[in-house]
Amino acid sequence: GLNFIDLMVRQGNIDNPPKTPLVPGFECSGIVEALGDSVKGFEIGDRVMAFVNYNAWAEVVCTPVEFVYKIPDDMSFSEAAAFPMNFVTAYMMLFEVANLREGMSVLVHSAGGGVGQAVAQLCSTVPNVTVFGTASSFKHEAIKDSVTHLFDRNADYVQEVKRISTDGVDIVLDCLCGENTGKGLSLLKPLGTYILYGSSNMVTGETKSFFSFAKSWWQVEKVNPIKLYEENKVIAGFSLLNLLFKQNRGGLVKAVMDKLLNLYTNKKIKPVVDSLWALEEVKEAMQRIHDRGNIGKLILDVEKAPTPLMANDSTET
Repeated sequence: GLNFIDLMVRQGNIDNPPKTPLVPGFECSGIVEALGDSVKGFEIGDRVMAFVNYNAWAEVVCTPVEFVYKIPDDMSFSEAAAFPMNFVTAYMMLFEVANLREGMSVLVHSAGGGVGQAVAQLCSTVPNVTVFGTASSFKHEAIKDSVTHLFDRNADYVQEVKRISTDGVDIVLDCLCGENTGKGLSLLKPLGTYILYGSSNMVTGETKSFFSFAKSWWQVEKVNPIKLYEENKVIAGFSLLNLLFKQNRGGLVKAVMDKLLNLYTNKKIKPVVDSLWALEEVKEAMQRIHDRGNIGKLILDVEKAPTPLMANDSTET
């Protein structure tokens, strides 16, 4: 699976990037080829999906057993590679951090992306949840059924949301970082939760200088704790990779994965796969995410042969 974090890794926009040479990628699906001596619960030949701390974009991947999950019989390998990051992130933000319940409202940015689509599907499993989404206007036709109210990502969504819901929303999920923090907090109802889970605005140009990187952080609004107290608002952050690989919460993630696979089996959720790419086409695939051309998830498929390109522009292709 390709994720926005992979673009940040490529551009060096993350804490302590690993030394090169480096194989990127944090999630994959495939068939078990070999087991460690003490591994229980899996057999060679099992169809599985897994989280990996880098090195996922490869023909053979090695990862500890606690990050590996069996794929349901009716799930394809491409769906399985699209499943772990997006759905676990969406589920944990909505239900573990923000405590989504019946009748609440959620604002999600990049509603057409992998996490955005997972959020929309999970919200539909709870009665009467209103979903406000922002997305590029060319995606609106394709995703309009998945959210309740859809706005152009360049429009003044604060006014649009307030026009529909005067007192704002219960949950704001923000992957944009920076100039949107103040807007997100201003839209929260009392006891509402704002969650920052990514920083896609930090990936702007093809190359990003340290100066422009520092500037994007400099624009992040300062949050005043006293104001949070007076307004009864919650501000939170969520990083699935840190939870898994730095904070040793693999058991918690496994419990969430069990719930998600149950929802999948009951046909309540289904990963949206945008497109499949050969390993050789990783540059074009990354450009498609960079240009925000995708609806759902991009997948690198090691068995796929490269397609002759018809145009240089990834969005057209």
